[in-house]
Amino acid sequence: MKPKQKTKWMRFRHRVVRDVAGALLYPYTRIRYGIKIDRFKEQGDRQYLIMMNHQTVFDQFFVGMSFRGPIYYLATEDIFSNGWVSRLITWLVAPIPIKKQTTDMQAVKNCIRVAREGGTIALAPEGNRTYSGKTEYIKPAIIKLARALKLPLVFYRIEGGYGVQPRWSDVLRKGRMHSYVSRVAEPEEYLSMSDDELYALVCKELYVDEGKADSLYYHKKNAEYLERAMYVCPFCGLSEFESHGDIITCKTCARQIRYLPSKELEGVGFEFPFRFITEWYDYQTDFVSRLDLSPYLNEPMYRDTARLSEVILYKNKQLIQERVDIALYGDRVTISGVEGGDLLILFEETRAVTVLGRNKLNIYFGDKVYQLKGGRSFNALKYVNIFYHAKNIREGNENVKFLGL
Repeated sequence: MKPKQKTKWMRFRHRVVRDVAGALLYPYTRIRYGIKIDRFKEQGDRQYLIMMNHQTVFDQFFVGMSFRGPIYYLATEDIFSNGWVSRLITWLVAPIPIKKQTTDMQAVKNCIRVAREGGTIALAPEGNRTYSGKTEYIKPAIIKLARALKLPLVFYRIEGGYGVQPRWSDVLRKGRMHSYVSRVAEPEEYLSMSDDELYALVCKELYVDEGKADSLYYHKKNAEYLERAMYVCPFCGLSEFESHGDIITCKTCARQIRYLPSKELEGVGFEFPFRFITEWYDYQTDFVSRLDLSPYLNEPMYRDTARLSEVILYKNKQLIQERVDIALYGDRVTISGVEGGDLLILFEETRAVTVLGRNKLNIYFGDKVYQLKGGRSFNALKYVNIFYHAKNIREGNENVKFLGL
């Protein structure tokens, strides 16, 4: 018997969907995001590996509007775990699934499969939307994928997205954006580079720092939900914040900081030490990287409430409890109020902790994936940062500043 042939990844309908979606979304995108999207006129009939920095929820559409034909995007498993919605997305555009915060060899194999069929592939090497306005950490493993595919590398830059739609915000500001191809590296160029040289090229081409007053972004709720990103006060240390309008307030010292349309910060009645969120975010990362966790082994550093679900990867999400109490310690997370018994999630038995979207938290514990979705002010980032800080200490890497993003 002849071996059964694999169904092709690429389908004619993907091109149709792309053309219809482009015609409908292009005017909406231009108006809503105030973006100038440069067409890649040199595309020709070639296929590419597109690498982009990640600023807004619409980034993939900006990329799609610069190119002709369908593009196959790498997407995290959360997109594929929403039942019929996920099946519909897969049928329409066939994204390539990848497990977040893990080395996913199946994703690499799928990319090779798409490339062999003649498809163009796109991904955000950061794996995360920026919280601070600066391009996040890029895993060196991206170099192995580029070498395996041997496609022309397109570097796609998105600028101004943090001003228009910060990850921590629920609203779009009025302002300007720009997206464009910044450079193309041919295989004969980058395959002759060392891994370090190619990695440096990727990081250089995708680096964007929005920590500067280069444009104005207007909304009456400019600071709202900044507490999803910030949890360290330069005066109090670990703290909690609340926001309203263009003001965010530290709950410990009651100092208020105003977020201006220029993306600048100013203290209300006092001198705030940071001009931009990028500086404050870097301070927060440094603070946590030096944090002594021993005082938090018996007493939690934070308490929250959230909705608890179990993610059945590539299928759906099963609600476990509508409301649970969470406590973050220096070596564990406890989840109480669960019918059938509390959950004790030890960091040393946890594979990864990730933040999804604005403030959802996934915990990869044993063979389970738990998802916590808190209220509108829930800060999921601190759980990721503390987990990776504890992991660094446990592995003897106290000076490593990588905290999960």
